[in-house]
Amino acid sequence: MPTLQQGVTADQRQQVIDLRRRHSLREVAKATGLKVGTVKAIVSRSGAFRDNEAHRAMFTLPPIKISQQKLPDVQELPPQQRVTGDKEVDALLWLRSVIATGQAGPIATALEAAKRITTPLKALEDRYTDFLRINNPGNPFATFASIGFSDLERLAERSMTEHQRRTEAVARFGGDIWLDTEPEGFCIEALRGLPREGQFGGYDKAQASERFKDHPELMPNTLPDCLRELEYWNQLYLLRNAVDRDASDGPEEASARDWFVFGLLADIRPRDKQEALAVFRYLMASERDDMAESEAILCNLIS
Repeated sequence: MPTLQQGVTADQRQQVIDLRRRHSLREVAKATGLKVGTVKAIVSRSGAFRDNEAHRAMFTLPPIKISQQKLPDVQELPPQQRVTGDKEVDALLWLRSVIATGQAGPIATALEAAKRITTPLKALEDRYTDFLRINNPGNPFATFASIGFSDLERLAERSMTEHQRRTEAVARFGGDIWLDTEPEGFCIEALRGLPREGQFGGYDKAQASERFKDHPELMPNTLPDCLRELEYWNQLYLLRNAVDRDASDGPEEASARDWFVFGLLADIRPRDKQEALAVFRYLMASERDDMAESEAILCNLIS
């Protein structure tokens, strides 16, 4: 390992670390007047560019465990109801309610039963749309409920995924999924006393950023650290959302942390092409590619 040059001050070391986040070793050496070997030694010994194990331990979902609280193995099927008066449309509504249970067996039976309906399902969707329009005059949003009405395969896929997530939520959290997690508690403490602003009471990004940076022990050091934490927040939301769609959002402090870490994707240089590709794939899959930070993130990946 290269040896440190004599007389390197603490300020120079910090300058090297700060510059290295955005520049190559040679660029840092040129900017600081230090030898490349000295810059490399400072970077290596700082530990600031290795995955942060404490961060990994914090931003990890609790392990799946056996719980006395569990979802029933077989749920009671929803009763058939007369909704529209159109027997075929009502039959399709009932099959959709069966599919919505997320149970693999009843879903398979419902999909098979749908094949025996002689009228094209798209035609039934149109009839259901007409029913909603006629019975909700003046409501331009009433027919939204019929969008995708005939796409039973997609409904089945979504329902089974949500059922699996509900089962996972119970296995990981038991009855405590609505309690603040340790990472959420950290975010709340980090931003305590910081005023909110705007109509929706969000936090100023720059101020929140400084608060989070005051806790270097839990700072993401690398792009994999960032992606791991972003995945933690996403999975926590999805598990809660599967249990209750109306109560799945966590505290505003956690949202501020999520955006802070997202912004770090523009600041932390990829160590290799694989890391850059992983961030690019995340950006596309997360539907955040049109956010204000996205251009800076892409520039960081190709610089």
